[in-house]
Order: sequence, then C-alpha cells, then structure tokens
Amino acid sequence: MKSMNLVGEPITDLLKKIAIPASTGTLFQTLYNVVDTFFAGKISPNALAAIAKSFPLYFIIIATGVGIVAASNALISNSLGAKEDRTASLYIAQSLLYSVLVSIVVTIVGITLSDDLLRLMGSDQETINLATNYLDVIFFGTFIFLIQISLNGALNAQGDTKSYRNVLIVTFFLNIGLNPLFIFGIGPIPAFGIAGLAIATVIAQLLGLVYLAYKVYCCELKKYLKLECFLPKFDLIKNLTNQSVPIMMSMFMIGLGIYNILFFVSKFGYLAAAGYGSALRIEQILLLPVIGLNTAVLTIAGQNFGAKLFPRVDEVYTKAIIIGSSFMILAGIIIFLLADNIVSIFTDNQDAINFGADYLKIAAFIGPVYPVFFITNALFQAIKKPIYTVLMTFFRLVLLPFVTMWTVVFLLEGNFRDLFLGLFFINWTFGILVFLFAKYYTKKLFLRAAKI
Repeated sequence: MKSMNLVGEPITDLLKKIAIPASTGTLFQTLYNVVDTFFAGKISPNALAAIAKSFPLYFIIIATGVGIVAASNALISNSLGAKEDRTASLYIAQSLLYSVLVSIVVTIVGITLSDDLLRLMGSDQETINLATNYLDVIFFGTFIFLIQISLNGALNAQGDTKSYRNVLIVTFFLNIGLNPLFIFGIGPIPAFGIAGLAIATVIAQLLGLVYLAYKVYCCELKKYLKLECFLPKFDLIKNLTNQSVPIMMSMFMIGLGIYNILFFVSKFGYLAAAGYGSALRIEQILLLPVIGLNTAVLTIAGQNFGAKLFPRVDEVYTKAIIIGSSFMILAGIIIFLLADNIVSIFTDNQDAINFGADYLKIAAFIGPVYPVFFITNALFQAIKKPIYTVLMTFFRLVLLPFVTMWTVVFLLEGNFRDLFLGLFFINWTFGILVFLFAKYYTKKLFLRAAKI
C-alpha cells in the first residue's frame, strides 16, 4: 500500500484520493441493502415492511460499528500525525479486543428487545414474526461485523480506503447469488425465507473480515503489532470508549430518528412504511459521496489536528461541505424527476409507490444541507470533541423531528407529505446554525491550541 502524505499533500487531492474509494465502497454497501430490499419485496409486501421496520434495530449494530471505526480512525490518525507509530499499533490491537467485548453486549440486547421494540412501532404480528426471523440471525453475526469494521478503521487511518471498497464490491455480488439461494432454497439447502437474507449477509461479512485481517497484517504498522499488543490495555480501551460512546450515542439517535419517522409514518398504514422504507434505500445511495467525504475529513483532519496544522483542518472542512452540497443539488434534481420510477423498482403496489415518491420529492430539497451534518460530525470526531456530535444529532434527529411530526399529525391533522415538509424546514434552519457554530468553535479552539 502506497502511503499518502496526509499532512503535506493538497487538501483537494487528498479528498479525491480518500473520498472516491470510500464512496465507491459505500455504494456497494448500500446496493447490498437495496438488493435485500428487492428480494424482500419478492417475498411479500409484509416482508418489505418487515425489512423497513427492522432497520432501526439493525441500526444498533451499524451505530456501534460506526462508533468503533470512527474512534479507532481518529485515535490512530492522531497518533500517526504525532509520529507515535507504536501507539497507533496498540490502538489497532485494542480496538479489535474492544469490538469483541461490545459485540457480546449488542447481541444480547438486540435479541432480547427486538420483539418489544417492533411492537411499540405499531407492527402487526405477521410483520413482527418476519422481522425477528431476520434480526435474530443478524444479531448473532454482530461480532463478525464489528471486527471487520474495526479492521477497516485501522486501514482508513493510514489512508487506505480501497481495501474496504474491494470487500464491499466482492460481497455485494456474492450477496446477489446467496440471497435467492437461502431465501427460496435449492437442492439440499432449505428455503429460509426472510431469514435467508440475513444468512447471506453474515456469510459475506465473514469473508470480508478475513480479507481485511490480511491487509492489516501486511500494513506498515505491522512491525509494531506484536502478540502482547492484544493484552488488555485499560487506558487505551478507556480512550476508545470515551471516543466511541458519544459517536455510538449519536448513531443510536439516528436509529431513534428513523424509528420516530416510522412511528408517525405507520399512522398512514403499512404501505406508507413500505414506500418510505424503499425510498430511504435510494436516498442512502445518493448520500454516498457525502459519506465518502465524511471518511476523508475524519482521516485528513485527524492527522492534521495531531500534527497541529490547524489551517488545513479548517480547509478540509470547508471544501468538503462545498463539494458535498454541490453534488446533493445535482442528485436532488434526479430523484425529484424520477421519484415514481425509482420506487417502482421495489414494489408494484401503487399506494406504496405514491408514498415513497412523495418522500423522495421532498428529500430532494433537503439533501443539499445533509453534508453540513455529516462533515461537521467528522470534524468534531477528528478534533476529539465527539460530545458535540451527540448534541447535534439529538436535536436534529430526535427532539426537533418528534415535536414537528407530533404537531403535524396530532394537532394539525396533516397528511404523509406534511410530515416531511416539516422536516425540510427544521433541517435547513438547524443546518445553518450548526455550520456557524462549527466555524466559531474551531476558530477559538485552534487559537488556544496554537498558543500552547
């Protein structure tokens, strides 16, 4: 792997080198989910609704993984920026140990609470049965995903986003082949139904884990990565916990935010949930370049913050937002014009299509502000202030949306479309405030740090 000079190369060049592979990889990860949604729709409309309602619970694993990868990325990046390669290697080993411990907790919590949470979401018994069949397998495979994502964090911190991209591309195509095999059965393999989606996912992730482990074994930090590095180092685990838990909380709030939306969407029937769930998959695809920029900002800003090159930290933040928002304007035009055709890929039920298209047409106008939230999150993680990601996410995805949607549904007796018009207003208002705060706070922080 050819090393990048993250503290010396031009910011725009680094954004391209890191964000493009990361976006490509995330594209296939999202298409992975799209394929699952497609096959769920082939089972039944209830299965499609079950996958949609499973997402906030599946998001527990995703949120935990994002916390681990962001924490390991930030701490390893800071160590590399400060020329502390041995410490960086220790963080690689300790993040793997940390992943195993966390996976045990997540598995127990997920399997224990999924049924009750689905019921609270207003799901009928058939949908609950389908969703739990899917989720039980997913939660048992948590340790595979979290170890894989920890290895990815170690590689990202060194500027290698291509390895995880390769994993996601290969496992995407593998998933296409495995999904129908385990859903519908063939020969000695029985038909697992919706659980087959989860079985295919776990198998693909296991193969990805093996490949990433090999890449870490071959990286430049390998010379410091000795067996004793894997013995518990409680000070480093504490640092990983302090860095990851706020990020996990932020991500949990994203899941809670989706849960909030599905709760109110379900007031308009299961077809509304199915339509929204299908549209959400498409929106995730369009956010891929922004997610790639998020990874790039975390890595670049992390090393430059560790090296005390503060103007470069501010430069990467500003340029990433400009690039991300420009792309989302173009993406918004596409989804607004093709909304109905896009949702019809997943279902032929016209009511579900109408609900999904209504959401996408409004999301097209919300999209340009999303980069502010994603990239500001990465900035605060890079400068080791993850608590601000928690606060920002709580207000944007939990408190403000809940108050808005409750007002729309119960006070104003609004319709499905009105829900998302309310979210349009609060996202833009809050996005402007977040950007201004980030600029003000980092300016003060960098001035203080420069005097030390």
